[in-house]
Amino acid sequence: MTRPRPRKRLRRLENVDVSRPRRRAPAPAAAAGHLRGAPRRRRRSPLPAMAALLTVAAMVAVSGWWWLGRPAVVTVSVTPADALVVFGSDEPTGAPVTYRDLEPGSYTVRVERAGFEPAEATVRAERGKTARVALRLEPLPQSVSVSVEPAGAALVLSSGGDELYNGTAPYEGELPSGPLELALRLEGYNEVTREFFLDAPVKLAFRLDPEGQLLHGVCVFKCVPAPKGLAITPDNRQVWVTALVTQPSVVAYDARTGKELGGVDLGESGAVEVVFNRDGSRAYASQMQSASVFEIDTRTFKVLRRLKTGSAWTKVVALSPDEKVLYAANWSGDDVSEIDLATGELVRRIPTVDTPRGLYPTADGERLFVAGFGENSATGRLQVIDLATGRGETFLEKRGAAMRHMVADERRGVLFTSDMGSDVVWVTEMATLKTRKFADVDSHPNTIDVSPDGRVLFVSCRGRNNPVSYNLPGPDWGSILLFDTTNGKPLDAIVGGNQCTALDLSPDGRLLVFSDFLDARLHTYEVPGYETLAAGKGGRYQAHFREIVK
Repeated sequence: MTRPRPRKRLRRLENVDVSRPRRRAPAPAAAAGHLRGAPRRRRRSPLPAMAALLTVAAMVAVSGWWWLGRPAVVTVSVTPADALVVFGSDEPTGAPVTYRDLEPGSYTVRVERAGFEPAEATVRAERGKTARVALRLEPLPQSVSVSVEPAGAALVLSSGGDELYNGTAPYEGELPSGPLELALRLEGYNEVTREFFLDAPVKLAFRLDPEGQLLHGVCVFKCVPAPKGLAITPDNRQVWVTALVTQPSVVAYDARTGKELGGVDLGESGAVEVVFNRDGSRAYASQMQSASVFEIDTRTFKVLRRLKTGSAWTKVVALSPDEKVLYAANWSGDDVSEIDLATGELVRRIPTVDTPRGLYPTADGERLFVAGFGENSATGRLQVIDLATGRGETFLEKRGAAMRHMVADERRGVLFTSDMGSDVVWVTEMATLKTRKFADVDSHPNTIDVSPDGRVLFVSCRGRNNPVSYNLPGPDWGSILLFDTTNGKPLDAIVGGNQCTALDLSPDGRLLVFSDFLDARLHTYEVPGYETLAAGKGGRYQAHFREIVK
């Protein structure tokens, strides 16, 4: 039996530093001294390591300071997108909005918009973080009324593709605030579609246009009796109308709604025509009974001055290009009054052809064209006056003509004149005075206008007179005709009421307003661009001949 080998006992080590290896004892030679020529070993300095350690510590400290010092950020988005945001005690602002450099803490966010229930939320802003708030407002119900002329059209009201109503007009009910799409359809009429944002009670009235008509009817409204003349303000918003024999003599309306905005009383009589200066601050209205022109403050509707023409039966007025002179055509005086607007004094009376009606002062300020109605002689004439000398030259004379109104496109150098006696419009080359028939039109053309781009001529026609008296409705409805000024091609036609008379196109060319003289009504139409008219195959021009006969 083999005996086990005895285990060796391990020696306990005490007081031994185990944190670093033990250094060997130097060799005897090294212990005695350094060998000659051997390099001396230097101890490594601890400074670089300490510097690195301090750099790292500094970077950590700076990073921590930067992070802890970062401001809080809050972004706010809302639906509807145009709602107003009130953040804390700040002023209201539009959304979306980002608030930066905020101190940490709680903030109140309030969102408001007309037609919606306000919403409020509390947001916690934390340093170095961006908090995001999205609020959706609940829509409030709004009363909606839709009337259509003629009645019975199919009506669809929808929002975001969801049908809210599908039936016939008229309609009255409540719909939620928000985007609203409207569509009207009736056989024989153009379809009407509109998009708008509903945020308040609304009453909508539409007129359906006959199928193929290119101009769109906006509204028809009652106005002063016997609306003889009208003009749209330079801002395209108001239409001022003259009442021929009643008071107030001049009344202003909202061109798109017919809302009455103010009026001007010119004494015992009415007014014939009205024009504005370029900035729209002044209006000039003629009064034939007193042979006067009244200067009116358009903001206050106050008469500033009465300018006496010194003649008789003053009708048409026109401003010189520099707006320093007012020209007034005197129907019974057979002359034109020239009035200095700086002093209000009559400068001279310039003799003209018989019964002057239309006026056109040229842009260079050198000539004045005159349309002679020829009531006394039964002969219509066109005349041009040299304003430096006052001498006139007649360049067209026609028996049975009745020259009434003038407009021009000076970029092309052409002048247009309506002839109530011959039922035509004449065109004159302003440089040579050569004149020819531009277009045949309906019976009794009177007021005309040309678009700002010079490409479309608008003509109002009264229709045939009543055999008893022209103050009674005749056998025809009045009409408005549109022609291409370059070639005389018909572009569109509108059948109006009894005796379409006054007419004006807004300065931006987008709105047309005309009057029914015997019906005391104004019609407002939206005018499409020339390209739409030119491509419209004449619009309702051919069809209107069947419709103007009562």
